[in-house]
Amino acid sequence: MPDLPPPTYRATGRRVVQIEAEAVAALAGRIDGRFDAACALLLSCSGRIIVTGMGKSGHIAGKIAATLASTGSPAFFVHPGEASHGDLGMITAADVVLALSNSGETDELLTILPLIKRLGVPLIAMTGSPASTLAQQADVHLDTAVREEACPLGLAPTSSTTTCLVMGDALAVALLDARGFSREDFALSHPGGSLGRRLLLHVRDVMHCGSEVPVVQEDARIRDAVLQMTTKKLVGMTAVVDRQQRVTGIFTDGDLRRLLEKGGDIHETAIGDVMTRPGARIGAETLAAEALRIMETRKINALLVVDGEQRLLGALNMHDLLRARIL
Repeated sequence: MPDLPPPTYRATGRRVVQIEAEAVAALAGRIDGRFDAACALLLSCSGRIIVTGMGKSGHIAGKIAATLASTGSPAFFVHPGEASHGDLGMITAADVVLALSNSGETDELLTILPLIKRLGVPLIAMTGSPASTLAQQADVHLDTAVREEACPLGLAPTSSTTTCLVMGDALAVALLDARGFSREDFALSHPGGSLGRRLLLHVRDVMHCGSEVPVVQEDARIRDAVLQMTTKKLVGMTAVVDRQQRVTGIFTDGDLRRLLEKGGDIHETAIGDVMTRPGARIGAETLAAEALRIMETRKINALLVVDGEQRLLGALNMHDLLRARIL
């Protein structure tokens, strides 16, 4: 393999980016009535959007199907070669087929084309050749033609696969917008991702409650608070409540250090004299991500969880949010 100098690598890389950028830019002028018609077919689909393609187009088709499915438009990929050997049974009359082929003459797609037509399934074709068989047989054709491939041999699918991917993203986002698909909807289909955790987890899902929460009455001595802080699972703080279990404040290890620095007596000092009032509080139904924002903004490590009457329900600290992977 020739040892090319780095400037040649950079020049080639920049040329590829420029060619593909120009190919993508040219797509904007093709977002027209045919794009509207394709979106209308996909939006009215009562079944599933079947995305199909061979080779590199197949890889792009798989990604488009995944993007559609994760943004509110149920979809899956069907390999056209396997469709001829039984997988065509995955397609029903309630579906819409989105077929990708740069040439529009892919044998495996043309083989199943009559069967798609026989089912009466709407067909959207995405090709680089409006005169091709697939384009002519489609109910809607989306033109993804490119002036040139980024491959200097003009052989490897590069610009053509990029334009198909971008056109697929355009369809998915247009449908997302039309459906009023929200961040919460997105999180429901991504519960294992960081966004899903941030949008779905509430304080009640991560807080400590019951006997796990350190708590003392406001007339307790500091030694009682220290005992609570060292024996409960939620260390570093204790809630302070009145006789009706309403929160009056919080006592943290920071408050304890400040007391000791001043020479205070932990055996005689009442916690009500040194605790932090009123203490940072939050509702159980608040998003855990909001709890994180409050902690970061106020530079604190713990929050008390209260109900509408300010009665203690639980508590959480930064470690709980770390374990829940909210950070």
